[in-house]
Amino acid sequence: MTEKVITYLEEHNEQQLRALYDFLSIPSVSTNPANKEDVKKAANFVKKYLDNIGFEHVEIQSTGGHPLVYGEWLGAGSDAPTVLFYGHYDVQPADPLELWDSEPFKPEQRNGRLYARGASDDKGQVFMHLAVFEAFMQTEGKLPINVKVCIEGEEEIGSEHLYKILKDKKEQFNADFAVISDSGMVAEEQPTILYGLKGFTGLEFTLHGPSIDLHSGMYGGAVRNPAIAMAHVLASLKDQDEVVQINGFYDQVEPLSQTERNLIKNVPGEDYKATTGIKETASENGYTAKEHTMARPTLEVNGMYSGYQGEGTKTIIPSSATAKLTCRLVPGQEPAHIQDLLIKHIEEHTPKGVTVDIKKEPLSAKAYKVDPTHPLIKKAADSYTKAFGKETVYVRMGGSIPVVEWIDAIYNMPIVLLGFGTPNDRLHSPNESFPLENYQKGMQTLVYYWDALKNN
Repeated sequence: MTEKVITYLEEHNEQQLRALYDFLSIPSVSTNPANKEDVKKAANFVKKYLDNIGFEHVEIQSTGGHPLVYGEWLGAGSDAPTVLFYGHYDVQPADPLELWDSEPFKPEQRNGRLYARGASDDKGQVFMHLAVFEAFMQTEGKLPINVKVCIEGEEEIGSEHLYKILKDKKEQFNADFAVISDSGMVAEEQPTILYGLKGFTGLEFTLHGPSIDLHSGMYGGAVRNPAIAMAHVLASLKDQDEVVQINGFYDQVEPLSQTERNLIKNVPGEDYKATTGIKETASENGYTAKEHTMARPTLEVNGMYSGYQGEGTKTIIPSSATAKLTCRLVPGQEPAHIQDLLIKHIEEHTPKGVTVDIKKEPLSAKAYKVDPTHPLIKKAADSYTKAFGKETVYVRMGGSIPVVEWIDAIYNMPIVLLGFGTPNDRLHSPNESFPLENYQKGMQTLVYYWDALKNN
């Protein structure tokens, strides 16, 4: 079966690429009200494609914001598994336009890559699934398993309405497992199973001192400087070994097993000096940089500001100082609990002479991890290896994808993160692109995977 399907994809490659070009040409920028009709146009593109390839039921659902496309094909029967495929058709703004080497919404191939906004995140990866569904329907007249599709238009603005839809329409979206292709590989043509994501939480706090900026000569020595007070608070958060000093921060953390440490060890290492410009890494005492980024919690200062920012000197004691903090969390850590621990620590370490005002980050997410030995994961890894000709590596990622937590919380189903992007795709930046080799081999991976699950 798979040979026929792959042959179809090869023979219809140009035709499908033209369709992908049409999809990428739609400026479906969800954050800009001026692109509202373009977002609808992208949703209609997805609906029409699913209709044309033979999905039994396809609809555009209103969300209170940008529309969601739902589709289903359940012709494989009750004995076959049902997958919920999630993706998004909205994209980031293309600005700054002057930094693009080609028009962001006029797809162009250069040096083995397809350049366009959304080429990797996430239109290109969504389209790969649509093309493979088409290939199965055209060659076999059916799909190997039952498929439900959820493709939304608000991922780039926080998926504001998705959680309520998934919860309210639980029966409609329910499945045996979910597949999401909105991630990537650790290197080009290196098949990668992403079996874990970090959670996220944070806050912003301001230390207030005098009601106005003061003359430092007249008031220095009598008034607490909020900027220096802020330095004391921030310095109390971590020690020089990158160990977080907040009481209870690690209490809920799952220990990193030797099995996982071995999996992480097999992942190709990043040249941090080349990619970041640093001279040396700084990781939690007892853990490598890879282990810390993938599987240990972190706390970072994302920004801080106080006082005079212009050229030269302005001799003042600033009236306030502000800092923004975020934490990436691992399984076991509850975002709300970590926020409370942060608040308690800041309040306890705020020096006399200043007061503190704290604002919680409204968007939080739990960490997610699936057993890397789960049969669904093993078959995905085997399918990757078959298509790319390399052994698949297993990683946990430092980033967060809120929809993963939502699907896990609402449906309690396994989630397979089947991504094909690469570190060189320049997501959210000018000159976003997607390697055509990954596009082709990624579709082969999907063919092998769906076929391997038909008797699951």
